[in-house]
Amino acid sequence: MKLAVTIEPAADTLPEVDYRWDVDTDILTARLLADGGADGGSGSVEIVGSDGSWLLFDVRAGRIGGVEVAVWPTVRSLAVLAPPAAVQDARALVPDRGNGIAAVEVSTVLAAESDRAERTIHFRVGPRRPARAVRIARDVLLDVDARERIAGVWLLNVPPFPGAPDADDAASAPALPLAHPRHPEPLAP
Repeated sequence: MKLAVTIEPAADTLPEVDYRWDVDTDILTARLLADGGADGGSGSVEIVGSDGSWLLFDVRAGRIGGVEVAVWPTVRSLAVLAPPAAVQDARALVPDRGNGIAAVEVSTVLAAESDRAERTIHFRVGPRRPARAVRIARDVLLDVDARERIAGVWLLNVPPFPGAPDADDAASAPALPLAHPRHPEPLAP
């Protein structure tokens, strides 16, 4: 099963993002500060990676209202990671297929990469495939494939992990929790 969404042009200004780190569990939450405003189910959609990683989408009134990294996949660190240049401002609606959303689990490949400062993090959902980028909040982008399925998530301007050394210091340690290993090899297709 893939996570299908309906993409609509953004009617209003895009919501701000409130990032929160849980220092005890290494969970990163990106909450979209929006009014809801749509009709539809509420609950969570869990993307479970084949390596045991978990990425959760909070769905409120049919819209994606947040993203949570509950269990990190291996994060590949890149010198530079730039989000897509061509981006459409949009709303992402999660179709209510009669289940009311409540809790849906999708199992697939989940991969992650970040820039060296770990302020830009990209998660790939499923196999690598062509996708377009849509901005659903000021600092959250979705990669959406031709079949309107989520192919990736971009978290932009992520604050450093609490207590991590200054990310601008060249000698600093990575900001993401050290329990999340990195590897220099390219992501598998």
